[in-house]
Amino acid sequence: MQEEVRKVTRVMIKEFPFDLPDTPYSLWVSGELNDHLPLPEDFRAEIVNGEITVSPAPVVGHNRIVYAIHFAFTEARVLNRQYPWIVDTGSGTDLVGVGDGYIPDLIVLDSQICAEAEAAQVALWVADQVELAVEVTSKSNAAQDRKARPGGRQTKWSGYARAEVPYYLLVDRDPKVARTTLYSVPDAATGAYLQEEVWEFGKPVVLPEHFGVTIPTDNWRPWGAGSDRADGR
Repeated sequence: MQEEVRKVTRVMIKEFPFDLPDTPYSLWVSGELNDHLPLPEDFRAEIVNGEITVSPAPVVGHNRIVYAIHFAFTEARVLNRQYPWIVDTGSGTDLVGVGDGYIPDLIVLDSQICAEAEAAQVALWVADQVELAVEVTSKSNAAQDRKARPGGRQTKWSGYARAEVPYYLLVDRDPKVARTTLYSVPDAATGAYLQEEVWEFGKPVVLPEHFGVTIPTDNWRPWGAGSDRADGR
């Protein structure tokens, strides 16, 4: 079934069909997918479970959480010139072998790997280069970031595990949840992470020792009305 989905070149977005010259995944990797989709400029397209998903630009509350994580790693790097980790936001990650393509809210990479990739002028990261992927949920697409239900639709959680990304940090802003979960020990065969650690909003997120980072969450808030409702994020 997974392969059949990926071979489909006719996709449905908001009930309007579009014919594509190649598979959605191939067009995403080549950077041509958006050229074939009538999307507003601030929307982004990803391939999740072999299918195109689109989402609007995130709102302030979402971005401030991403910034807090970014700052924690950047501060560690400023304080220690030998700190081995570096962060990247907004770049695509190709899950080679899985057939998905994501734009994580943030990824953490080894600084040497990052330098080599920059020298090679790569357009996308590949999952093998990513040590930690971070996703912050939004109202419009939270389900695709979360842990997949047994027998249910595959999610980014499944994709990252299948691609063997070592760590997946999920910040769930849903008011019914309001917690951060670190998933680890990916099992490629089952598309699942075998371990998880959870922190409620307000509790500091203590990442594994080799990262040497603790992230305060006192100012993190669930999504609410106001701007979150305005764009669906």
